[in-house]
Amino acid sequence: MPTVVNDEVFFETERDYMVETQLRPRQIHDRRVLQAMGQVPRHLYVPAEYRHLAYGDGPLPIGHGQTISQPYIVALMSQVLELTGAERVLEVGTGSGYQAAVLAELAGQVYTIEIIPELAGRAEATLKRLGYDKIVVKQADGYWGWAEQAPFDAILVTAAPDHVPQPLVNQLAEGGIMVIPVGPPGGYQSLWILERHGEEIIRTNLGAVSFVPLTRRP
Repeated sequence: MPTVVNDEVFFETERDYMVETQLRPRQIHDRRVLQAMGQVPRHLYVPAEYRHLAYGDGPLPIGHGQTISQPYIVALMSQVLELTGAERVLEVGTGSGYQAAVLAELAGQVYTIEIIPELAGRAEATLKRLGYDKIVVKQADGYWGWAEQAPFDAILVTAAPDHVPQPLVNQLAEGGIMVIPVGPPGGYQSLWILERHGEEIIRTNLGAVSFVPLTRRP
């Protein structure tokens, strides 16, 4: 039992260090995002063999060719959505469930889609075990979004398609914001913000990023 306590103290210290050295110096300034990143236990979303690296400044493998994103990227993508606490959010690419947990600390309801059954099941079990009752997990092809639950105030995509999926654009609510990496596998990718104003979609390029490709059904 003392070992467990010491481990939790260690990981709490690691989270605090991550926030102070990786996030604040890189212009992550939203108080609620910083608080969420300091609270969500990232180490519980990574495979046991990588747990000691959970708060490092980089992505980690979670199996099936997928990764848990770098903490800074999780914080940046969460911050640009400008969440206030009441929003309905769609996440495409559940992965480990970590980004969904961060979003649940910031929004009213989170819907998250994962195409790989094993990852969807594992993430759902982890999120339920940790008490995230505001998150609904669906195993499906995220390219098509979740039309039954649309529109969404915010959409966050955690893997890179080679173009912005029109179904996701269609499911964005008036005044809503989408953040999505776009680019070919192994090629140049950019992180984009899309904002809906009536029929107009305003696009802002946040610069170069590197994500795993968005997995599609054949």
